[in-house]
Amino acid sequence: MRVEDIKEDALENLRSMPAGALIKWAFENFKERAAVGTSFQLTGTVIIDMASRHFKKFRVFTIDTLRLHPETYDAIRGVEKKYGITVERFTPEEDRLRDMVERFGEYLFFTDRAKQEYCCLVRKVEPNLRALKTLDVWITGLRRDQSGFRKTVPRAEIVEKDGRRILKLSPLADWDMERVWRYIRENDLPYNALFDRGYDSIGCIICSTPLVKGEPPRAGRWRWFNGEDDKKECGIHVKGSGSGNGG
Repeated sequence: MRVEDIKEDALENLRSMPAGALIKWAFENFKERAAVGTSFQLTGTVIIDMASRHFKKFRVFTIDTLRLHPETYDAIRGVEKKYGITVERFTPEEDRLRDMVERFGEYLFFTDRAKQEYCCLVRKVEPNLRALKTLDVWITGLRRDQSGFRKTVPRAEIVEKDGRRILKLSPLADWDMERVWRYIRENDLPYNALFDRGYDSIGCIICSTPLVKGEPPRAGRWRWFNGEDDKKECGIHVKGSGSGNGG
């Protein structure tokens, strides 16, 4: 099967599939050209477990910004041990990273939104684009209840990345956090320990913080920009970021 052959009626059929069936369909039809892309949020853990129920070997990749929490690295190792897989790690290019730090400093993301997005571009978006070059199907853990910016996330869509068409799947788009936690607890899944310490969305060690009671899910990301807008995105999941605009 080729992504080019997937028309709108086929997309509608995919959007109606239960999460587990959608993940199974992706790996059955695209094999090593499909992968779960995860930053080891809770939804990524659920998707990996669903895939493991049908396949012993399947691709999982993560973007290692080189600034992740120790608990996130622990979560990666925990998943590798439980499922017997190797998580592929994509990191920033050394020259790009060095140039950025020399020009703007190590903590440029505190300066303004543009610098934050540039830091995310170098550390996250560009490595993610390198990962996507190896794929036809990109399986994500996006959910509609994460923010107003994500409230219309489709469960299946065709996206353009570097001039290529990729099938992007978000099998848990319509799940809420209660359902995610229920699946994790009922199946005794490993997960990032930061979720037991008040975190709801986890990225780089400085740019993600625990929530205060009553805050929306992504309020802990880039907290110093709270109040500006509801975007709170690094750029990986922003439409039009195929050639690299700052998740």
